[in-house]
Amino acid sequence: MEARRLSLLPASMRARSTLIIGSACLIFLAIIGAGIDFLVTDRIEAGVFRDAQRTATNWVGSMAPGQIPRPAPEGRIDLLQLVDDHGRVVMASPAAAGRPPLGTIRPPKDNRIQDGTVCRPEGGCVMFTVIRLPPLDTSEIFGGESHFVYSGTTQPSILAGHRLELVTTTGVLLASALVAWGNWWVGGRALRPVAAIRATMADITVSDLSMRVPEPPGRTEYALLARTANQTLARLEEAVRQQRRFASTTSHELRTPLTGLRARLEEAVLYPGDVDPRQTIRDALTLTQRLETIVEDLLVLARLRSGTPAQHEPVDLAMLVREAIATLPADGVPICVRAQGDITVHGNRIQLVRVLDNLLANARRHAHGKVEVTVGHQGDRAVVAVTDDGDGIAHQDRERVFERFVRLEDGRRLEPGGSGLGLAISRDIAHGHDGTLRVEDSPRGARFVLDLPLLDMGDSSPPTSGDPPGVAGFGALPQTPAWRA
Repeated sequence: MEARRLSLLPASMRARSTLIIGSACLIFLAIIGAGIDFLVTDRIEAGVFRDAQRTATNWVGSMAPGQIPRPAPEGRIDLLQLVDDHGRVVMASPAAAGRPPLGTIRPPKDNRIQDGTVCRPEGGCVMFTVIRLPPLDTSEIFGGESHFVYSGTTQPSILAGHRLELVTTTGVLLASALVAWGNWWVGGRALRPVAAIRATMADITVSDLSMRVPEPPGRTEYALLARTANQTLARLEEAVRQQRRFASTTSHELRTPLTGLRARLEEAVLYPGDVDPRQTIRDALTLTQRLETIVEDLLVLARLRSGTPAQHEPVDLAMLVREAIATLPADGVPICVRAQGDITVHGNRIQLVRVLDNLLANARRHAHGKVEVTVGHQGDRAVVAVTDDGDGIAHQDRERVFERFVRLEDGRRLEPGGSGLGLAISRDIAHGHDGTLRVEDSPRGARFVLDLPLLDMGDSSPPTSGDPPGVAGFGALPQTPAWRA
């Protein structure tokens, strides 16, 4: 039923609000107009009856035994008649002469004064007051017959023919129409920014996301809507730009091993006598493995970027670091660990292991003699720092290394088959845990710092001044002995 009532309203918000406000205004003004009509009518009638009663009383007071003076009109009261009990007009004022009795009302003895209004068929209404003469007066003057004094006047023109009702109704309708038109005009001006936003949004296409909707000045709802729309368009444009760049880079990265694989296979087919089949198969497997690595990393990156929620649980970072180190090959560069106890975060164990594996593998690959890992806290943040003693990363490349498929010269030389997605995936995992992954200054080599919110600080103390940069609290609590892997 409610849906049916709503369907009867116009679809346009502007028209709907105009209809509702106009209808409400019409009802409100109609009630006010009816009240005004009643008050005006009551006031005019009360004034006429009051004057008529005063005039009639003055005439009756001037009567004396054997002498009835001529009635004298007073003000607007010009109709005066003395009527006997048989309905005959005994005496009348000049304006009432020749007229039948002004009314047929005969007040009883216990209510000598009454008011009335009589409308004649030939047109016109008369408002009057009738007074029954006291018995003593009638016995001395008229021999005991009952007589009545009528005093009145023609009904005022404002009350005749429903003129007051017509004037009030016209005023109510005009006022309601004016309010409705004002609402329509104001609504049009208020919704003009929305129309401009809608027109601009209709012109925006995927091929061109550079357009922006016009922003009204101030901090009105429309201005905030326009700013939000522009911010959304900016994010959408950046996302599309990244998607295009990602698609271009991905196709390039996939084309290289595919081209190499095809070249090896075509060479083996065209020159079967000159090509070693075993070597061709080994090369093909190497290229296939690189393709598999790239595809797997792309799938992981796509899941992270899609915001798919992962199951989180309390994770001891120090224990997780040791577990990650234990899975590394034993013939690599030694790793020295310094860790506090009770560094617990709320996260996904598998994803955090992937971050640590990437950081430790990169550090081992670029280190000359050792890798140092510190696990601690800074305020309410857990911090894991992985530092190697290699050649380090140039300052201008510290953000580039986290971009997809970006591999510096040393990385390509030390790991020819890498996908260039490991650090990008690691940063996305850190962001998914409300943390950060960055490169910090180090006296030698590269220093990667993973920063995550602590689940429970426990009895941890404030940071002390002799802690390594980026990691605090190591002097505040007992440390586990440093160990190597």
